[in-house]
Amino acid sequence: MVLPMGSPTSTAVKICGLTNIDQARAIAALGVDAIGVIGVANSPRFIKEQQRRDLFAELNNYKPELQRVWVVADLNASELSEALQGEGAPSVVQLHGQETPEYCANLRLQHPKTKWWKALRLRSQEDLHLAQTYARQVDALLLDAWQPGQLGGTGHRLPLNWLNQTSLELPWWLAGGVCAEWIPELMSQLRPWGVDASSRLEISPGIKDLKLVEALVQAVHKYQG
Repeated sequence: MVLPMGSPTSTAVKICGLTNIDQARAIAALGVDAIGVIGVANSPRFIKEQQRRDLFAELNNYKPELQRVWVVADLNASELSEALQGEGAPSVVQLHGQETPEYCANLRLQHPKTKWWKALRLRSQEDLHLAQTYARQVDALLLDAWQPGQLGGTGHRLPLNWLNQTSLELPWWLAGGVCAEWIPELMSQLRPWGVDASSRLEISPGIKDLKLVEALVQAVHKYQG
């Protein structure tokens, strides 16, 4: 059974950009809801196909309810279809490129057993209008701060006032600068369906500090229910 991705009173935790199987298992044991790996070749956290499949297969065996998220950008339909077959397939594909609502809807129709999330990098509050165009085309959104030449993992935060004045029609994850120290400020203003953390928890790109991950999980759990 796949667990809910969070709700206005229960916020999920996703740790993204993992590269090591043992560390992925250790982070899964801390009670996170989703783990992401990067499939964008120019990312410092990129891992190749077999490494990705081995990591996802381990997580599926260890904790099958955990969301296994593959982060990609502008892959063609045949590449995506191949990656969704066989052992070690992701349960979620997170799209970080220029994928249109129509393209996302088609992927969702072709692969109904896979969850499809669309990442949006926001330059201004007005960009949130774009989010509404994906409302019935994907299963969730991931909202991140725009930085030139980077698709994510920058550690930059969105202004919270942009989001507390917006009502979205589908589950959404907040990315960018997420760490335990920020959770009280964040949760006092918002209740995102999920938070997505990466660079603020790292020792080096792709290697997390498990104490920082645990602190984040505990900080979020204080606001559950």
